[in-house]
Amino acid sequence: MHIGIDTRLTYYRTGGISTYMRRLVSALESIDTRNEYTIFQSRKASEMLTKRFKTANLWTPCHHRIERFALSVELARFNLDVLHSPDFIPPLQGARKHIITVHDLTFLHYPQHLTQEARHYYNDQIKMAVKQANHILADSNATKTDLVNMLDVPAEKITVHMLGVEEQFKPLDASLLEAQRQKHQLPQQFILFVGTFEPRKNILGLLQAYKKLVDDWSDAPPIVLVGRRGWLFDETMQSVRDLNLGNRVLWRENIDDDDLPAVYNLASVLVLPSFYEGFGFPALEAMACGTVPIVSNRSSLPEVVGEVGLQINPDDTHAIKEAIQKALTDTEWQQLNRKLGLERAKQFRWETTAQIALSVYEAVGKR
Repeated sequence: MHIGIDTRLTYYRTGGISTYMRRLVSALESIDTRNEYTIFQSRKASEMLTKRFKTANLWTPCHHRIERFALSVELARFNLDVLHSPDFIPPLQGARKHIITVHDLTFLHYPQHLTQEARHYYNDQIKMAVKQANHILADSNATKTDLVNMLDVPAEKITVHMLGVEEQFKPLDASLLEAQRQKHQLPQQFILFVGTFEPRKNILGLLQAYKKLVDDWSDAPPIVLVGRRGWLFDETMQSVRDLNLGNRVLWRENIDDDDLPAVYNLASVLVLPSFYEGFGFPALEAMACGTVPIVSNRSSLPEVVGEVGLQINPDDTHAIKEAIQKALTDTEWQQLNRKLGLERAKQFRWETTAQIALSVYEAVGKR
């Protein structure tokens, strides 16, 4: 078969879906020698995602109002048997069969956490996308359940393929860690958050819980927030300022991906109290580095961490505070969960993700 994968988003964004695209292509290169592939990229992209597959540059920008039409025109000449749209919005035409990946339905669960422009874009497209697709890949059983319950997608039309963890996320040598501590001006002990700075991530709830912790425990270590600015950042920042936590809260924007494993290694605990996650890479990456995660008891996060660490109600700041305090003070519990986390992280491999995707390509392409 001739299979196309739309990876244009990698030019516009890093992390999350873009990481999924990069690692899926790389893993497919390793495991599939039977089928022909064309990897579609933005004409502006300089990054090469593949060493062996064909590539083609496209003019159509991501998330444009005429994207579906314009992309159909550009793809017509490639004669694709299957087109995989990992950013979930397929063109009107462009291939004999269409497969999409739906990572999450946060825009339906929490529309107030998006800008009006983003809300309109996703809400207007999702029903069309799941109806048009011949098959849907989902990152978690939670997303599959949402697709069935919220959009009436038949369960048999959805295949779950949990994502993988990058090989660079692992326990690191102490000398390397100390160099990274100095580079990023990190304290000896700290509570870590990793993710986009946007309302869905519940940063305000995390810091409200942290304020409770500081009120009870004056020597509590500082909290380090690592990530990039997202939707409604200014509103979030104003609420954070009102907490008057001062230099106890350390913002570290745009830390290089190569340095992130060291940041996880240095952290005392990771806290990811998101209202909703399609998968939750930081929890998996933390476990792979030997850092214990505290996560929300919602959406996909329980599937990622299993019995490792602690799960909390993201609306309960007291529960978040108590979980952080336990993780910081119960040494025996932390050592046990560190070992459990390292073992659990080994279960998440990109080769498995790609193998499931490939089985879907071949099954759908033969219909």
